[in-house]
Amino acid sequence: MRWLQRHWDARAAANFTFGGAGSGLLVCSVLLQEPYAVALGLTLMAAGLGAVWLEIGRKLRAANVFFNPFTSWMSRESLAAVAVFACGLSFLVFREAVLLYGAALAAAAFLWCQARMLHAAKGIPAWRAPQTVPLIVATGLAEGTSLALLFSADTAVLAAFALAVAARFLAWRRYRAAVASEALEAPGKALVWIGTVAALALFLLTPLAGLAALATGWWLKLALVTRASLNQGFSLPHLPVRGAR
Repeated sequence: MRWLQRHWDARAAANFTFGGAGSGLLVCSVLLQEPYAVALGLTLMAAGLGAVWLEIGRKLRAANVFFNPFTSWMSRESLAAVAVFACGLSFLVFREAVLLYGAALAAAAFLWCQARMLHAAKGIPAWRAPQTVPLIVATGLAEGTSLALLFSADTAVLAAFALAVAARFLAWRRYRAAVASEALEAPGKALVWIGTVAALALFLLTPLAGLAALATGWWLKLALVTRASLNQGFSLPHLPVRGAR
């Protein structure tokens, strides 16, 4: 018997949608060198983390998340977020390139921790598959480059967008081959036909291409966290047998 997990709802999913896109944008910001892009990336990450904080039952205990970095990917994600905001906000003040590179590196670590956090949930088949990690990372980078198109359409940004969208498509194909989930069918098709094919076909119409890639990535992650998250259920491979006397 399987049942849908109730611990993570749309507020938790917001950390993967907003946080993933924001961290992806910060990674891509090394190509932009644009303070407004950094500010948007930090705002999205803050929105995602704030949504998770709203989900916590005892909000004053939120600081406890920092205390288990050796065993918890959530703790590592939180520490990476501190580094992102420290470097990102410092860059907005001092405009030193080294701070931007530090923010991008910390944002990449944040995105990796998000992917590993889902993978660590061994009781949920749709999350524990090894293919979940590259899917979440590639999706965050695709969303980040989609937002980068709002700030620039030069060759480097367009190339990064095309590569990220193609990598996300390949990651989805590998994930889909390993995990069967009815809840992911509709968002998965949208990811392929709208977020990949249409987005690359609208390559020169950069805002539309970016919107297509961004929206379909968010839909897929929302469905993955809230609708495809069925617990494995109980398994009793060896039943006790009372011996005859």
